[in-house]
Amino acid sequence: MLLQFKAENFKSFLDEMDFSMTPAPKQKDLEYSILEHKIGNKTYKGLCSAIIYGPNASGKTNIISAMDVFKEIVLKGNIRNSDELRSPNISEGKLELIPNNLNRYPKPTKFYIRFVEGELLVEYELKIDLGLFLDRNYQRKIEFESLRINDKTIYERTDRIEFFNLKSIEKYLITEFRENEDSAKAIARNNLNETELFLTNGFKMMFSSKIVSFILEWFEEKFIVIYRADAAEIKSKLDNTEGGKIFINRTTNDAAKLFGINSNALGYVVPEDGREPQLCSIFKDNGVAIPAKHFESYGTVRFINIFPLILKALVEGSVLVMDEFDANIHPMGLMNIINIFHDDINKKNAQLIFNTHNPIFLNANIVRRDEIKFVERDDETHLSAHYSLSDFKTSGSNGVRKADDYLKHYFLGRYGAVKDIDFYDLFETLIKDNSSEDDLHE
Repeated sequence: MLLQFKAENFKSFLDEMDFSMTPAPKQKDLEYSILEHKIGNKTYKGLCSAIIYGPNASGKTNIISAMDVFKEIVLKGNIRNSDELRSPNISEGKLELIPNNLNRYPKPTKFYIRFVEGELLVEYELKIDLGLFLDRNYQRKIEFESLRINDKTIYERTDRIEFFNLKSIEKYLITEFRENEDSAKAIARNNLNETELFLTNGFKMMFSSKIVSFILEWFEEKFIVIYRADAAEIKSKLDNTEGGKIFINRTTNDAAKLFGINSNALGYVVPEDGREPQLCSIFKDNGVAIPAKHFESYGTVRFINIFPLILKALVEGSVLVMDEFDANIHPMGLMNIINIFHDDINKKNAQLIFNTHNPIFLNANIVRRDEIKFVERDDETHLSAHYSLSDFKTSGSNGVRKADDYLKHYFLGRYGAVKDIDFYDLFETLIKDNSSEDDLHE
């Protein structure tokens, strides 16, 4: 369960962006939206969902991009560029795209995450110097790295490394560690690599492979970050399957029927020529298969592609983070999915985080104030700021109360993160001058 994520000097977020998934203090409404995870005598609370609002180009997607890039850095274990991308997020492999482009001097980029899983509360922080925007040849360096387990600092790394409460993780340490503790620490201090994470290299090999494997498994399986929802597609289990086969998933088809598809089935056709499996509409009468993108609506194809991700999150208790999760899907279907994350059926503490332009969720009867997030970009500095509806006071002229009409007040500009857009003068000028798009590009 994700409790907190921070990023600093990441694209439009020059200052620290603190994305909290813990309930705001003194907010008592919709208690069923709060998840609980117990470790020993402590109970940690998290939110079922977070819905991010803001105008186009405000920086909403940059929050998801930051999570995606940080996840990739942790999994690959270094801050070097990579040509092999796991998502359409080009910043994963070209880290020179990360620093804010207005910086005149290099400023470190910082990531921080706090989550609970099993019997561990994990806090991991990373501060890296990537130079200026687009500086591909800059000598990169990890400036700070720290790991905390169950509120105990395990190590902190700057240009050297210090170890602290190793006794607190005694049962997770490598069997022979205590016999070679001094040697392991000496080797670690003398072999720090400026571009490699100590977590996934030295700490994993010489201190605790169990803890590192635990953390990496959470990032890989429980932190599902989809940078572009239109690119989400689950078919990895079919990649090595014999060609010429058709696979129909009963669960997905049952969901498709509820979504409104009854005349045909949906399944994956594995071509004989070795190409990737393709989602197709399978007609019941004659078994003819047509690529779904040529027969079904875009919204239907999107739903079928993201449904397995939703199911995985609920079954395994994962954090599902998705850009434009709701695009092209009917509000009734979306509302039902969000309600499931807020319901007792969500027994594994799954969480749903997404950005949107759909105002239907600005409703006090659906989500809590601390689940409604905003991103606003300053027109002069071009920097993004992130805040929650629960950050507003409950009294005064700009106060936010439970009984308020969130949707109405949002469009009135009371919460910010909304922009007046008026194309009238532009079109009037273009029409008057008899201009066209082609003319403008000559």
